Amino acid sequence: MAAEPAYCGRFAPSPTGPLHLGSLLAALASWLHARTAGGRWLVRIEDLDPPREVAGAAEDQLAALEAFGLVPDGPVLRQSRRQAVYEAALARLIKAGHAYACACSRSELAVSCGRHPPRCVAAPDAIATRATALRVRVGDARIGFEDGLQGWFEQDLAAEVGDFVVRRIEGWAAYQLAVVVDDAAQGITHVVRGADLLDSTPRQILLQRLLGLPTPAYLHLPLLVDAEGRKLSKSEGAAALDRNDPLPVLARAWQLLGQDPARMPRRGRPGDWLDAALAAFDQARLPRCAAIGIAGPQPPERAM
Repeated sequence: MAAEPAYCGRFAPSPTGPLHLGSLLAALASWLHARTAGGRWLVRIEDLDPPREVAGAAEDQLAALEAFGLVPDGPVLRQSRRQAVYEAALARLIKAGHAYACACSRSELAVSCGRHPPRCVAAPDAIATRATALRVRVGDARIGFEDGLQGWFEQDLAAEVGDFVVRRIEGWAAYQLAVVVDDAAQGITHVVRGADLLDSTPRQILLQRLLGLPTPAYLHLPLLVDAEGRKLSKSEGAAALDRNDPLPVLARAWQLLGQDPARMPRRGRPGDWLDAALAAFDQARLPRCAAIGIAGPQPPERAM
């Protein structure tokens, strides 16, 4: 019997602004899981959405991670440099009949199919004359998986999502495809990320199956929200973190992860703090809920 691959985790921010508390929470949790398993931890910059990117944000995020002691175990992968790899995966999907060109405008999709279009509704001549996206056929796929924190999650892709985009009209590979291709290329065995991506996971598992790629284990952390329930990255709470005084910020993230603050040092270097965190980390204390406020974890509840 083949040996199980060594643990490899990752943190994959989008360069849309500075590292904020919500993103540090995901980075710290994924780092802790990797390190407590004796595994590797990588960083990937998901820069495939140029209109949303902020100039210099990627470099600033990497500098912030380093200031908090979170240094990856290998080169940083940047998705914007991997378009040829994604095109090869798209070609495989097309050749196998799993993907097709779609020339639907947003208005056509809204009128004909509602929020989740099950198929392309553009007239045949539109395919020849308009710019096209590529969509994956979901068929009657119903995909479920056991999340490491949120429990069993299942999705009827035809009813809840429909045929989804894997290459945008602008020519860029879509997130769902790029993340699947890159997780496989980097040897990622465990994905620890925010619960806002929980309902993307069945689409990613479908793509993994269609492309013959391994499926990592998933753990979706509660989403960090402000007092009005908004995702932190979309609120005024998403201010840049003070990297000149890292321990109080790390301590806050630690407490939001449900961990015992009494076991952690209040002084010292980030590396020493992280060493103590490894010794004290208890996955059973992670909040089992869909969201936590920035003031602290809410009482446990099952998501979805």
